[in-house]
Amino acid sequence: MGLTKKRSSGGRSKGGKGRSGMVQCSYCGAQVPRDKAKKVTRYTSLVDPRILNELKEMGARITRTKTTKYLCISCAVHRGVVNIRSKEERKLTRRRRSRRR
Repeated sequence: MGLTKKRSSGGRSKGGKGRSGMVQCSYCGAQVPRDKAKKVTRYTSLVDPRILNELKEMGARITRTKTTKYLCISCAVHRGVVNIRSKEERKLTRRRRSRRR
């Protein structure tokens, strides 16, 4: 008689890779396995958003900086990056998000 398993993946995306590296949560500082942590990438521009459209119309190239944060699951849930889903919802195949340009 074994223990019940909540998720077939164990909450990770490692497959059969063995041990994966650890990353630090950007908010609470917890050490989390890289394949379990939620990766959030945001592009930020130093230019004000109101001026940005005008500059783009003129044909200017505006550089943006890429910031990548890793979140542990509890911080990701707290900040709304991931939602707590019911048993039925977890079993459904997840939809791929379309990339916006």
